[in-house]
Amino acid sequence: MEIKVYLYPYSAEEARQRNELSLWRASHQANIACKQAIEESIRQNFDGMHLNDGCLRPVLEEFGYKRTAWVLSNTIQQKDQDGRFSQANKQWAKRTYIPSDHWHNSDFVVESHPAVLDGFVTQYCKAYQALGLFSPEHCHPDSFSSLDYEGKVLVLSLDTLRESCWSQENQLWCAHDGFGCHPRSIGRSIRCTCLSDGEMTRWNRTDFIGVLDEQYLPDWAAEKLAQLTSQEQTAPTMGGMTM
Repeated sequence: MEIKVYLYPYSAEEARQRNELSLWRASHQANIACKQAIEESIRQNFDGMHLNDGCLRPVLEEFGYKRTAWVLSNTIQQKDQDGRFSQANKQWAKRTYIPSDHWHNSDFVVESHPAVLDGFVTQYCKAYQALGLFSPEHCHPDSFSSLDYEGKVLVLSLDTLRESCWSQENQLWCAHDGFGCHPRSIGRSIRCTCLSDGEMTRWNRTDFIGVLDEQYLPDWAAEKLAQLTSQEQTAPTMGGMTM
């Protein structure tokens, strides 16, 4: 199985300060390769009038959602004054923070015709939305800074998961206990159970984006949560302590 290059999130200058220039170089080269792949895919799939619906797929398969979004967002940010990009796609691009790097960010700006590229970006947004993943918009406000997580359904950050594991099922976890449940605790560890397969493990509080708002809890997850809660309530006890 192909191992994708780590998407380095800092500028070259920051990488130099962090002694991580090798990581930055590898990621930068992958960004350039992704940019070239997008241009080639558009060239092959645009007939002068229409962009083939399958244009996006080979790019995602080679570079993944995160790097493709990084390159597309950087491109629109660099061409923000171009009226051929839709306002919706411009707003989408702004949600990705691309560190300022005057000497290098231009290296991975996609140079396809902006009106056609705008269609490619729209394809990306639709494909990502079709995954049905949870984001901070699905969580209670200020979850990380103020809410106690014990007994709550938590949303695991996509940055914590490999892209091959991106799904609602892998994002939803029920928190049991641990110092990390408490927002002002020094400890970060949380013992929790995956609602989809019952796996129990420990994550850090920073691995989650927050507490899922109840209105977004899927039926399958509500059922799993009810089963888990029932099992905990009926667990045998000894001397007043749950075994």
